[in-house]
Amino acid sequence: MRLLIISDIHANLAALRCVEEIETVAFLGDAVDYGPCPAECVAWLQKRPMVAVRGNHDNAVGLGEDPRCSPAFQVMAAATCALHRQILPQEQKNFLAALPICTTFDFGGTRFYAVHAAPRDPLFGYLPRDISDDQLADQVRDIDAEVILMGHTHWPMVRKAAGKLIVNPGSVGQPKHGDPRAAYAVWDDGQVTLRRAEYPVEDTVRELQRQPLPANVIADLAAALRSGQP
Repeated sequence: MRLLIISDIHANLAALRCVEEIETVAFLGDAVDYGPCPAECVAWLQKRPMVAVRGNHDNAVGLGEDPRCSPAFQVMAAATCALHRQILPQEQKNFLAALPICTTFDFGGTRFYAVHAAPRDPLFGYLPRDISDDQLADQVRDIDAEVILMGHTHWPMVRKAAGKLIVNPGSVGQPKHGDPRAAYAVWDDGQVTLRRAEYPVEDTVRELQRQPLPANVIADLAAALRSGQP
């Protein structure tokens, strides 16, 4: 059995369309903000058999809360969040707001736990890529699952701690690990692999340039997309 694991789409439809097509999806949050196609990305999720959790940006658009993003992205987040709250239909905002902040599920005989950020702080906790084994184990030790899925950092990761497998697929729509390709993961009968997909970055940039956003916000978002850097 195969499971597509995706996170941090950030309204980048061109990237999302290039991710491998697998029937069942585990979505780890942040469908919206930053990119130019929020409604289309939410609709993509709504049409698929899916396990999903709410990200901090979904929370911001769906419930009007502060996404509490990193300082470097605060101006970009504020501008795009305000725009996405205007253009998303209420039904889609309700969909985002109703997503759980964490969930457990069984797939192919394996027990999974899904969260956007960190088990101890599901919406906002940031687990750095150099987190120690002991610190990571402290986050997941008490979770009743064999596999822990999390996003938020935009950095792909597969590690083991406290006898559990921890998987972060990275970001589909706004990679920050130096590779601008869309990042995702696939679970295939007990084996997990981190994957990358080329997508037409300039198509997303052109769509951004059509948005009613400040020029500096568009320029900064385009630079992040082209470089795959924070």
